[in-house]
Amino acid sequence: MRAWRVRTPAPIDRGPLEFSTAATPEPGAGEVLIAVRACGVCRTDLHIAEGDLPVHRPSVTPGHEVVGEVVAIADHTDTDLVVGDRVGVAWLRQTCGRCRFCRRGAENLCPQSRYTGWDADGGYAEFLTAPADYVHRLPAGYTDAELAPLLCAGIIGYRSLLRADLPAGGRLGIYGFGGSAHITAQVALARGAEVHVMTRGEAAQQLALELGAASAQGATARPPVELDAAILFAPVGDLVLPALEALDRGGTLAIAGIHLSDIPVLNYQRHLFQERQVRSVASNTRADAREFLAFAGTHRIQVTTPIYPLDQADRALGDLAAGRISGAAVLHVS
Repeated sequence: MRAWRVRTPAPIDRGPLEFSTAATPEPGAGEVLIAVRACGVCRTDLHIAEGDLPVHRPSVTPGHEVVGEVVAIADHTDTDLVVGDRVGVAWLRQTCGRCRFCRRGAENLCPQSRYTGWDADGGYAEFLTAPADYVHRLPAGYTDAELAPLLCAGIIGYRSLLRADLPAGGRLGIYGFGGSAHITAQVALARGAEVHVMTRGEAAQQLALELGAASAQGATARPPVELDAAILFAPVGDLVLPALEALDRGGTLAIAGIHLSDIPVLNYQRHLFQERQVRSVASNTRADAREFLAFAGTHRIQVTTPIYPLDQADRALGDLAAGRISGAAVLHVS
């Protein structure tokens, strides 16, 4: 099969990825083999390629927004999946199921959690394996390319919205407007929120307005109203300060990324007083994924998906790094 691997992490313009031929993997105990049809291009893939995240698996194949078809199931695997099913594979690959976090329903905090495209080879390839218990059923009415970004951009955005604790009918600020943000905005709007977007780039601002945002302005600009909640999608620590300043009393800022540059010194009166708070977002649970995908099945989400062929994954990541992508890029695999 054809697959990309992170040869040596480095800035994307220095070519850390290598496109090569590899043996098709065999599913292990409890796993299924999936023929990849499409794979989303996520900023986390960029962090892995560039070394912002430490190496967990040398020469890993990135990609964790995978849509494909089940083509084989390991013997004695307890699953209701069958060969031919269209399924999705997301970032969370496996948890222990025994620790105190797993037992209380917070499997995203499991110390032994493993991740697709970081701890195990992901979807920048023609095939991948995945534990059957972590493979997702997908809603009807979407193409493969439209579904792929839902499997991380959508799921993590959904969890971020929950963590932001937005009151019913509240005002939500979104900082950065890429793949996850443009999906999350639609979920918030469908729930009756008023959405204000702060992001660089005229194309991203225009997309926000087309999707129904009440306003769109520069990344550090003050929104026209005080916010009840905000989500920071851009991996830029400097934006924490203007986001906190834009919050009304009791507001919450959720930081959606797995990686964030350093946050400048906060001023208690300007940024935190009046019960403002900051929350991080760590991965997701399978329950989050099921809830979000069910929502997507009953509320049509418009997914803007510039499509690249598999052999141009390095160009897709370069365009993502340079801010040239509006929406969520997707690799067409087969």
